[in-house]
Amino acid sequence: MKLAILDDYQGVALDSADWSQVDQSADISIFDTHLGDADAVVRALDGFDIIVAMRERTPFPQCVLERLPKLRLLVTTGMRNLAIDLAAARKQGIDVCGAPMLGYPAAEHAWALILALVKQIPAENLSMHRGGWQASLSTGLQNNTLGILGLGKLGAQVARVGLAFGMNVQAWSANLTPDRCTECGVVCASREELFATSDIVTVHLVLSDRTRGLIGTTEFQMMKPTAYLVNTSRGPIIQESALVSALQSGSIAGAGLDVYDTEPLPQNHPLRDLDNAVLTGHTGYVMRENYVTGYRGVVEDVSAWLNGEPVRLLN
Repeated sequence: MKLAILDDYQGVALDSADWSQVDQSADISIFDTHLGDADAVVRALDGFDIIVAMRERTPFPQCVLERLPKLRLLVTTGMRNLAIDLAAARKQGIDVCGAPMLGYPAAEHAWALILALVKQIPAENLSMHRGGWQASLSTGLQNNTLGILGLGKLGAQVARVGLAFGMNVQAWSANLTPDRCTECGVVCASREELFATSDIVTVHLVLSDRTRGLIGTTEFQMMKPTAYLVNTSRGPIIQESALVSALQSGSIAGAGLDVYDTEPLPQNHPLRDLDNAVLTGHTGYVMRENYVTGYRGVVEDVSAWLNGEPVRLLN
């Protein structure tokens, strides 16, 4: 039996869990670079019985699954993976199991991006390494307004930090209730109010048909020219071309991004050329403790499946 571990960019998969209960039954192969498009994925994974996916790094739509006839188990880190066609997997007799990961790293990463933006840390770091000194002017957080799109678990964590900094915190989502805002100690704003009055807008929504493309030219025109946008959720929630235009024109001050329409972000993407964009490569969840949690869950999933008692089935 053959098992593939995908997208192990940091080379930590085998060290993050005890695979001894698995490698006695399966020949493990590690893929430490992104495989590429659907054809490349099929070429690389043809003949594997078990595939371990790291979150949504490699998509598994129907057109890929139907070309992997030997595949019987697909394990994903995380308990939600929108890049896997669960119905197609079930139709082909492929079990899909999830492995829990930690929730708080994404909230921490959102604040890392916020602080990098308002304190001009990338510019100051670059200036210092080039021999400069005090090259920029930063902005404070206290008494400024933080706008949170989505007040679920992650949004609420972000809100608590904003309140601790002495910020005015407001939130909006399509289903957000005043009671939830009161519970979190934030103002329940309208969509228009949030974009128009926030000094920082941070996205913590689940990608769905309703949220896809939610933020575009209209929203950027509402925002203050001194405002920042942060996205650690999913790239397609923001209309990327509109964001690039807003950053190029200066209609907003900057953006902190961890997620993109296409991942990995293409080498020639215009975002890479913008000084007012602080970019990270979808690393909000890339943390040693999170990998240990995730890969230990993967081993549990694979072991249970090999014993004929699958756990944490998603389909």
